[in-house]
Amino acid sequence: MSFFQTITPFIEIVIIAVMINYLLSFFWNTRSMDLMLGLFSFLVLFAISTWLHFYILHKILFLVGNVAVIAILIIFQPELRVALSKLSLKGKRYREITEFDKFLDELAAAVYRMSDRRIGALIVIENEDNLDEFARKAVMLQAHFSQEMLESIFITSTPLHDGAVIIRDMTIVAAAVILPLAEDTMQLAKTMGTRHRAGLGISQVSDSLVIVVSEETGKVSIARDGIMTRGVKIDRFKGIIRSIFNPTPQTTMRSRMNIKDWLRR
Repeated sequence: MSFFQTITPFIEIVIIAVMINYLLSFFWNTRSMDLMLGLFSFLVLFAISTWLHFYILHKILFLVGNVAVIAILIIFQPELRVALSKLSLKGKRYREITEFDKFLDELAAAVYRMSDRRIGALIVIENEDNLDEFARKAVMLQAHFSQEMLESIFITSTPLHDGAVIIRDMTIVAAAVILPLAEDTMQLAKTMGTRHRAGLGISQVSDSLVIVVSEETGKVSIARDGIMTRGVKIDRFKGIIRSIFNPTPQTTMRSRMNIKDWLRR
């Protein structure tokens, strides 16, 4: 037996330990941790059914597992994308907190503070589609984003709270923005009013990401591409926004643009 064959099991154990440690460190204290615990319980039950020769249970778990893998990849795509993006060989100096990280932390803190206080809010984060046609009809601010600024806009005693806020590149472009209402409201619950309908409407006519805080329930919803997701928790909230707007170095952006242009030819 060669030396490499002798140490192969130890190498495999180290690799598996590193993978498990990475997954646990990423998902710990998040809603996704419940998924990890559920997956572990499923694997234990699957192993027991194999060991004790429970053929029917084993077959059911096998079929359910095939569907569950696809469902997990779809439902937790934002979190998985963030986890994979952190697999970098560049070193710790590239992992410093960026301006975008600070923006995301302040945005999440403001949104969920308003959620706790039942302050209704409608926030539109501009993506590639320009929203100037809506901003020009509202109150132009062009203010640098801050948690305090965003919260003060939606306080009910201010004249700017009735409407939406448009954010572009970490800048609050306009407030008291009137948005188009969605025609199809089948996916909206009866407790959702004009604020949710407007958020869904702008997501249907642009690629922007819309954040809605319910004044009645305090729940946070996210609308994108004409689909509204309700009851979004803070960890998933950050994952979704980071997966869409996470900035990359300028050179990387240029290379991606070149690849896209080449593929379109």
